[in-house]
Amino acid sequence: MKFNSLFSEVSLGPYTLKNRIVLPPLTRSRSSQPGNIPNDLMAEYYSQRSGAGFMVTEGTQIEPRGQGYAWTPGIHSKEQIEGWKKVTEAVHDANSVIFCQLWHVGRVSHVSLQPNEGLPVGPSDIQADNVKVFIETAPEVGALADPSQPRALSTSEVEDLVEMYRQAAVNAKAAGFDGVELHCANGYLVNQFISGHTNNRSDKYGGNLENRLRFLKEITEAVTQVMGADKVGVRFAPLFESTDEDRVYLGLVESDPHATYIAAIKILNDIGIAYLSLAEADWDNAPDLPDAFYQDVRQYFAGCIMYAGKYTPEKALRILTEGKGDIFGFGRPFIANPDLPERIKNDWSLNSVDPTSMYGGTGKGYTDYPQHTG
Repeated sequence: MKFNSLFSEVSLGPYTLKNRIVLPPLTRSRSSQPGNIPNDLMAEYYSQRSGAGFMVTEGTQIEPRGQGYAWTPGIHSKEQIEGWKKVTEAVHDANSVIFCQLWHVGRVSHVSLQPNEGLPVGPSDIQADNVKVFIETAPEVGALADPSQPRALSTSEVEDLVEMYRQAAVNAKAAGFDGVELHCANGYLVNQFISGHTNNRSDKYGGNLENRLRFLKEITEAVTQVMGADKVGVRFAPLFESTDEDRVYLGLVESDPHATYIAAIKILNDIGIAYLSLAEADWDNAPDLPDAFYQDVRQYFAGCIMYAGKYTPEKALRILTEGKGDIFGFGRPFIANPDLPERIKNDWSLNSVDPTSMYGGTGKGYTDYPQHTG
């Protein structure tokens, strides 16, 4: 079998994954309204894709201010917890492992999505550019808009957010998730604290790199106290070069991305988290990460390493064979191919993604992609 190595078992914390193929976090904006509540349709969607050895939910906001796109689910209300139970039960019935991705968009939001139409919050009052947010313009009708001007969080508000992350982990545990992943990538709140481009604070959460990594350290410690470190993952998007191409990818290019992210990874390794998820550049013809970075990630992180970002089975096999990564996320292919692991195993052709049904809507372009019948 061509991709036999991708179907070997691998350990992730206390779990033995049945293969190395991962359903990564993919925003689909299908939660029920009002309340951004996970529903039966979402349970069907995840259950269909439970041939994955490991699954991570779409970004799930930890509090109402954390929402940056219409109809994305939350994990901060009783109704949301009950909705997520449908998902975790369906996935567990299909013998897969699922983590909840805890998400806060920070400044990448719009006043129409904020409680009482307040300003989005962030480490500083620097407005996001070169990115759009998806807002509700009418029931079941959405449109892209520029992010609103944010306001800077006070020190005590940042400390309150650490507690919100801890509570979100409590809620995820109550919903039946096997663990949680902290979304620290793609220009969202945690990434905004890490980056010198978006953090000009002068308190303990700003200034030098150690201070800019403090929020990451504190929220990771908070959720590990709830879940156990071996049931926690962290996602980064270490972008080493920029492009002017229009894309969803929102990574922030640091002045020294290698030093920034290796410093962060050392902190996470000391905490003892189960895995590190690294989202590579996903535009056409994007280069691999620098080889020195791959090598240092492996050297300084003892847990499971996941890579994603326009991965093909061929690239996953190469990175695995070279010893750089352990598990691999396949985003767009998993959207259109609910039976993706079987298709990879048997070298079957893949369905194409319908770009018109990516965000919002019904089961069309969500749960109606056909499985292989040949």
